[in-house]
Amino acid sequence: MKRVQQLVLAVALAAVSGACDEQLSDVAGPSPDLRTTFTSIQREIFSTTDSSGRLACTQCHTDVGRVPPVNLVLLEGRAYANLVGRASNQKPGATLVVPGDPDASYLIHKLEGRADIVGQRMPRTTGPFLTEGQIRIIRRWIELGAVND
Repeated sequence: MKRVQQLVLAVALAAVSGACDEQLSDVAGPSPDLRTTFTSIQREIFSTTDSSGRLACTQCHTDVGRVPPVNLVLLEGRAYANLVGRASNQKPGATLVVPGDPDASYLIHKLEGRADIVGQRMPRTTGPFLTEGQIRIIRRWIELGAVND
């Protein structure tokens, strides 16, 4: 009986988790293909200017012909290693992405424009900024362990 209960619980958790991600995809706004994977975040957020006019992060965060802001390179193949578990070059004691903990991840603070950030909200302009839905999807990726998938 206990084994059946564990199986039912596992199936229920999987269904809820899948449903949660499905709901997130519905709020992706100007990035309709955005999913809770690093590959998707790299492609749809870091490397792409979206339909709202928000510039790709790699427009600034590149070391091709320039020194990127706070030495943070978000180019494909390098962004993950430069974000996950890495200390912020801008705010002492802050970690850019803390797997499993979006509230402790300085990347989220910068994207949301929280009062504790050093410098400007990202992307560094007056906007358009990421939508609430886009940020929720990045938060969910971090909650799920910030896997390089």
